Amino acid sequence: VAAVSDALGGAVVVASAAVPDDIPAISRAIRLWCDSGRVDLVLTSGGTGFTPRDVTPEATKPLLERECPGLVAAMLRESLQITPTAMLSRQVAGIRGRTLVINMPGNPKAVPECLNAIMPALPHALQQVRGLVGKRHHGSEQATRLNSALPPPPRPVLSTARLAKAGGCGCDH
Repeated sequence: VAAVSDALGGAVVVASAAVPDDIPAISRAIRLWCDSGRVDLVLTSGGTGFTPRDVTPEATKPLLERECPGLVAAMLRESLQITPTAMLSRQVAGIRGRTLVINMPGNPKAVPECLNAIMPALPHALQQVRGLVGKRHHGSEQATRLNSALPPPPRPVLSTARLAKAGGCGCDH
């Protein structure tokens, strides 16, 4: 989490929780964080495999207003270079309100690999989700607010959920 925070310019972790492998419990945690207005990024870890207890995608997908299949594809591509069993992942990524939600694998080695795959686009994605659009795309850190009535947060904030086994900017991309 610290590496992600640093890569995002000092993001603040505002919440972290161990959640049982239970669709209502997972959905409740994700919904709470997304709807709080304080969280820009929710990362879940685990529950994306094929076992009957792997229900994170089923808990996440109904909450999303828009899916982000490119993020999932980038993570899968990176993971497949390391192990063929990565194709067994059922990760989901998408947007709820002004929050980006990304399911990460449960394997502690796979999480940094997946984060490395999406990190080049993650700051830009978070700007877009928050309603910021760059004046010059893909080469500028400058941004203007789409809705000036809503001030941007001072820096990105993220939430993480670790699942307990016990229980449109006009860019061409």
